[in-house]
Amino acid sequence: MRRLQHVFTTVKKESPILYGIVMLNIIAAIICAIGIFVDQRTLMGVSVWLKPTKFLISVGIYILTVGFLITFYPYSNRVKHIIRNVVSWTLLIEVSIIILQAARGVQSHYNQSSLLDALLFAAMGILIATNVLVMLFFIVETFRLKLDVPKAIQRGILMGWIIIFIGSWVGQRMIAQMAHNVGIEDGGAGLPLVNWSTIAGDLRVAHFFGLHGLQLIPLFALFVHEKLKSTERKKLIAVMIFSLLYASFICFTFYQASQGRPFLGKS
Repeated sequence: MRRLQHVFTTVKKESPILYGIVMLNIIAAIICAIGIFVDQRTLMGVSVWLKPTKFLISVGIYILTVGFLITFYPYSNRVKHIIRNVVSWTLLIEVSIIILQAARGVQSHYNQSSLLDALLFAAMGILIATNVLVMLFFIVETFRLKLDVPKAIQRGILMGWIIIFIGSWVGQRMIAQMAHNVGIEDGGAGLPLVNWSTIAGDLRVAHFFGLHGLQLIPLFALFVHEKLKSTERKKLIAVMIFSLLYASFICFTFYQASQGRPFLGKS
């Protein structure tokens, strides 16, 4: 809890605007979560407010992560300000579109049913593509630069960026097929909260774990740095082994979904 408070305090001090957008995501997520219980409308078998709730939480975590990690990079305040604004504002617009479509009771993703829906979906694609380019930028920079963190943690941050880039590639595969399910149309029985299909393949599983590798892998690297009483080389090896195992798990869930088999449940 102390560490989480440190993250929020650091981000608020370094970038009040980005911090404000994170807080907007949190507040909006709470409102949308309430909407699940008070609004009886459903879309594809679940509340129209489930998707925006999930996206607001996930996007808020990502923006907060970027806002904190960038403090370790040897950039000027101007460069940091530009990157923070690109990430936070583009994703704020992204989730705003998702909320708008939920309020209208229609799909936000893969929706080509009207000119407005198609334009909104295309705009979402541009906004996400912008952030994928930022991820690629950070992969190169984390490999190239010396960050203000121990080597094991820098390696964890690098692998986190690589993993989230892979997760974004899975998202592109969903866009290419205009669906997230494999074997059946989107919808049907799903796991609680996440709504991953329990009767067919669902690419959202690999997408989810890929996107949140940016938090899990650096956190593991921090744990190794603080708790593993060993040489720096062995700490680096431990971080790499965990990263490769995590990447292998994502590859497995992607392959599993591609074969039309659910992550959990009966195919």
